[in-house]
Amino acid sequence: MEGQIYKIHSDFYYVDTGVNTFECKIREVLKKQRERILVGDFVEFENGVITNIIPRKNFIKRPSVANIDQIIIVSALKEPDLDLHQLNRYIALAKYYNIPTVLCFNKEDLKWDKHLSNKIKNIYEPLGYKIVYTSATEHKGIKAFEKLLDGNTSVLCGNSGVGKSSLVNAINPNLNLKTKQVSEKTQRGTHTTRHCEIIKINDTSRIVDTPGFSNVRFDFILPADVDLLFSDIAQFRDECKYSDCLHINEDGCNVLKNINKIDDTRYESYLAFIDEAKEYKERIKYEGKKQEHSKKIVHNKEIAKISGKKRQSARNTLKQQIIKEIY
Repeated sequence: MEGQIYKIHSDFYYVDTGVNTFECKIREVLKKQRERILVGDFVEFENGVITNIIPRKNFIKRPSVANIDQIIIVSALKEPDLDLHQLNRYIALAKYYNIPTVLCFNKEDLKWDKHLSNKIKNIYEPLGYKIVYTSATEHKGIKAFEKLLDGNTSVLCGNSGVGKSSLVNAINPNLNLKTKQVSEKTQRGTHTTRHCEIIKINDTSRIVDTPGFSNVRFDFILPADVDLLFSDIAQFRDECKYSDCLHINEDGCNVLKNINKIDDTRYESYLAFIDEAKEYKERIKYEGKKQEHSKKIVHNKEIAKISGKKRQSARNTLKQQIIKEIY
């Protein structure tokens, strides 16, 4: 049978076939191959045991989710205040994984600076992002938000306290997802979701409820690749004098020549990501790049690969048993 993992708890994998749901364990050979199953993975299973993982179309590493149709980045216009630098982090992360992205600005019912609307429009509409404004408490923009979800498996991404769960509850109150108020002291919310789970909103729409994306850092890519996460910067990179130009203070930098065409917050975010990427470059400088593979192909089949050390250990054990039997 085939189905999709909609929840993982301890060592149990919950599979939805579209008709029924099953509680499964993972086959031992997949454990030996160090195959990691994610929420959203399509799998084959038999008698409550997952035997194969069907190749993914995409995934996010953390929080770990696979086979996503779109990421909806939810930001609050107020309480907490809109943080464009954090928004740029989420946008860049979605760009890295090449997943379609929509921007949702929630809590429109609160007293927020209306000039922000023009700023949001001027920065993000030219980059091709669809934008929607909502108020979960007053039910504003909920129909437009529901339309975005229609027919898709969507990941809601954003800081804690911006109203992700409230938006889902506004569409389907029967789900009754947990929500918490933003702290008056810190102006921050607290995570109400502890694990990833695919939730059916209605017959055609599903969302992935996640524990949040609060600690997004770009300490996993090289500095020279960061500009590819910013289409407003990348459009000028090919005309730079040096192919490894970081667009900071280099001679002949075409990005710096066109810096007035790039929003300040976008460029500031880019510089912050460059610093994080430099940490990664420094870390891998003295590390070897060779990786030990956990699988090998034998007779056109993938099987678990046992290391030489383990093989030798097994042979020694076998010899000892033979000698024991002889004596």
